[in-house]
Amino acid sequence: MKACFMGLGYIGLPTAIIAAKHGIKVTGVDINPSVVELTNQGKLHIVEPGLEAYLQEVVKTGNLKASLKPEACEAYFMVVPTPFKGNHEPDISYVEAATRSVLPLLKAGDLYVIESTSPIGTTEKMRDLIYGERPELKDKIYIAYCPERVLPGNVIYELVHNDRVIGGIDEESTNKAIEFYSQFVQGTLHRTNARTAEMCKLTENSSRDVQIAFANELSLICDKAGINVWELINLANKHPRVNILQPGCGVGGHCIAVDPYFITADFPMESKIIANAREINNYKAFWCAEKVQNEMLKFELKHHRKPIIAMMGLAFKPNIDDLRESPAKYITTKVMQSCSNADILVVEPNVQEHKVFKLTDYKEAYDRADIVVMLVAHDVFKTLSWTDQKVILDFCGIYKK
Repeated sequence: MKACFMGLGYIGLPTAIIAAKHGIKVTGVDINPSVVELTNQGKLHIVEPGLEAYLQEVVKTGNLKASLKPEACEAYFMVVPTPFKGNHEPDISYVEAATRSVLPLLKAGDLYVIESTSPIGTTEKMRDLIYGERPELKDKIYIAYCPERVLPGNVIYELVHNDRVIGGIDEESTNKAIEFYSQFVQGTLHRTNARTAEMCKLTENSSRDVQIAFANELSLICDKAGINVWELINLANKHPRVNILQPGCGVGGHCIAVDPYFITADFPMESKIIANAREINNYKAFWCAEKVQNEMLKFELKHHRKPIIAMMGLAFKPNIDDLRESPAKYITTKVMQSCSNADILVVEPNVQEHKVFKLTDYKEAYDRADIVVMLVAHDVFKTLSWTDQKVILDFCGIYKK
């Protein structure tokens, strides 16, 4: 079978590689010429442990090639971003653009699948678009929705072993999609309809957002009450039916920080808890930035000079290079904007260079800084010893003090 993956980002590229490794002839499509060139050279443009060796293997065998344009295949997968626009309204224009680009290639018997996180009803909208432009294909192709469920940093294992939810526009489409995914997924493939599959993805990430918001809200309360939130959560979790997550400086990434809006935009009156969780997690980043600014002011008043600040981490979660919707990046930007003459060292060990921030080695930044702001719990940061000689603001639980 030949398959075409539209989008070679953090999900599209790993999925294309895993599919190719299991014998599927894959064409990976991206609008970025640099991504296409690097992929064809066997070079990974994202950070994902162990994946580059797989990429080199499938490029060498000819099972994967990257291109700027789609080619005729038997299966097409939309794995493009779905950001939001305006007042957190879902934007499915990338899904539509990717769909339109494969429209001329579709033929009877083909499989069309959306993996991109999408608002409820998106699969049906794309079905209507396909049938509207190609009426001769009505009821002759298979259309389904199958959201990804992977953790950056463990993608190779999870793409193969995680359960997947697959929802077709009809039973035949569900069966066809399951037939494809069963070639490389060892986890259970759960059948449903397209709308339920779309809502399942949104529900999973909204649930995580709500749970994180509870932890972040506790951290705000504990800061005011003079209580160590890390100790509190550890003790509360000794209860056999309590499992509170760890607080952080907010929520980022293209899933948990975005997907809840796909529900609140369509169901504003019904999604109160989900909407409030989003507000809490967004506020936590604002609160962290203010805490840093206050510590800078206190230092200057005490020492009669501006402090050197180390902003430790820019990624949205530990040990990856993904900065999308990152609260750490927001906090760093806000702190830099508030004090233009301050000496601020920006650290992100998983990124070699950044277009906006001048990056500093994490050890150098830690040694030089008067105020250390722990924003992301990267493993390398855990090798840095606590010291009372510096002001350390630990927003991500490196030291749990």
